[in-house]
Amino acid sequence: MKIDKPERGERPEPKPAAEAGRRHGRRTREILIRGIPVSPGVAIGAVFDTSEPPAEAPRRSIEPDAVDAEKQRLAAAVATSRKQVGKLKMRLSVLPEEAQEELEPLLDAYAMMLGDSRLIRGARKRIEQGLLAAETAVADEADAIAEAILAARDDDKAGLRRRAGEVREIARRLTRNLTKNPFRSFKDVPEGAILVAEELTPADAALLDPSRIAGVATEEGGADGHTAIMLRALGIPALLGAPGLTEAARRGDGAVLDGAAGSLALHPTAATLTHAREQLAAYARERQRLGKLRRLPAVTTDGELVELQANMEIPAELPLIAQAGAQGIGLLRSEFLFMNREDLPGEDDQFAAYGPIVEAMNGDPVTIRVLDWGGEKDMQALAAGVEPHHVSPNPALGLRGIRMLLKRPELLEAQFAAILRVAAAAPDGVVRVLLPMVTVPEEVKSAREIYERVARRLRRRGEKLPEKLPELGAMIETPGAALAADAIALEADFFAIGTNDLAMYTLAVDRGDAEVAHLYDPLHPAVLRLVQFSTEAALRLRMPVSICGEMAGNPQLVPLLLGLGIRSLSMNASAVPRVKQAVRALDIGDCARFARRVMEQSDPVRIRELVDGFATGVTERG
Repeated sequence: MKIDKPERGERPEPKPAAEAGRRHGRRTREILIRGIPVSPGVAIGAVFDTSEPPAEAPRRSIEPDAVDAEKQRLAAAVATSRKQVGKLKMRLSVLPEEAQEELEPLLDAYAMMLGDSRLIRGARKRIEQGLLAAETAVADEADAIAEAILAARDDDKAGLRRRAGEVREIARRLTRNLTKNPFRSFKDVPEGAILVAEELTPADAALLDPSRIAGVATEEGGADGHTAIMLRALGIPALLGAPGLTEAARRGDGAVLDGAAGSLALHPTAATLTHAREQLAAYARERQRLGKLRRLPAVTTDGELVELQANMEIPAELPLIAQAGAQGIGLLRSEFLFMNREDLPGEDDQFAAYGPIVEAMNGDPVTIRVLDWGGEKDMQALAAGVEPHHVSPNPALGLRGIRMLLKRPELLEAQFAAILRVAAAAPDGVVRVLLPMVTVPEEVKSAREIYERVARRLRRRGEKLPEKLPELGAMIETPGAALAADAIALEADFFAIGTNDLAMYTLAVDRGDAEVAHLYDPLHPAVLRLVQFSTEAALRLRMPVSICGEMAGNPQLVPLLLGLGIRSLSMNASAVPRVKQAVRALDIGDCARFARRVMEQSDPVRIRELVDGFATGVTERG
């Protein structure tokens, strides 16, 4: 099949490369390698393997009289690293616009970490007080920060891993510059090649030319890291986390990479090549179709409007939200303001952070969740000014979310004040406030008393505030909150159902524990009944209710959620186009009947079969 003009995500097929394995006299049996799907698209080309010396240095101590010299070494490495990040930013101009919008904020974050950040201050302190060599001090401080971030109790594990990865990436760059260890180069990668590596860092991804590289496959990595985000932004078909990849693939091997399926076929058969060419054409048509959806409303076939919003973890995600066509931010996590700093952000700091985000949304709604901070977290990882009152033996059931904020009302007051000031500059109703980890009505009532007290204080101070204060909502993320939803609804203005934590608490499963992760199932009937109960409690009072967990971003689950009465979904920005496509193919009456059938079931396996079957039927009808 001839493709005259490749679309984004589609790569021209270099025919000689596809036959390279045969021409070089190697084995011709097709080998299929599985990995994690990261960036959709199909690539046909020759393998080009690339490696990089590890950014490691032996642990080393220093004598007291060498402290100043070691600090100077660190300063020189910081300066060199800043120049390198600056060069990477200059290179962005040759990349596609979407990639520029994704990569530039991340490189800005790198530059900030190379300034007067906790990482640099901590490394200096370890040199001075621990008498450690600069590279050892950097590694130890980065590990401490990353481990504290990863230990945080947050339903967005992917975000935690990304933040920890940012810290470690800067540490690796500093270590390379301290040890004069060379960086990887992609200058010799031939056009149309499939790049194979053990690991690819975000900085590596910034150096890739999507017009030359057909696809990317690595042995390490996952779908939620910055490297994955960058590859998606660049439109390069990719899979990560493929065990045995570098051992099986050799430079010049013919290969077919399927980024959506997470597979790499080495020495592809004629049938595999034919299927890949057909996929290339189909993928190009799919990209065009999803692109056209951006400005179309999320409305069902029978005219029911569904609100599709985006979750936002850091301001760098704003461009992705705009590109996806989301109708606002359904969950703005405010924790980014408390990360990688040693002091608490004050009211003015937070006002300065929230204001541009609300302004950038240009009148679309923004729901700001106040600090969701768990008692198990290393408080110093977020702000040295906050010390835990105690160490809980079971942090997930301890002092976290609204419980912690009510114990430390000064934190809540500062956030409320900043949000109220931002709301005053926005159209009425644009800004909303969300309380995390609510379990009883009294928590919403107590928070509202603080909220109204802060508003009175601001008015006395002469601040202009909206006549009607922004709505104050509650996150429903525990079985107790779901079962008490009718009572909580009397105190709250809206609900946001966090299905990730709700499933975790209901099923007593930590998804981060490999021994029990397989038991985590958002389609378990107990979880679905709690979602249904919470939704119905809100709808009885004609109160807005949304889903903001991973369920919201799964197109297969959209019919069930709509059938349960949900009309507002908040998800990762990248999921919005496909969810919108699903919504526009559905009829609310069909969804309601389907939901009733699902809710009659008691077997999670049967529920999954019904969900899969309904989704297949919609696809075939579409």
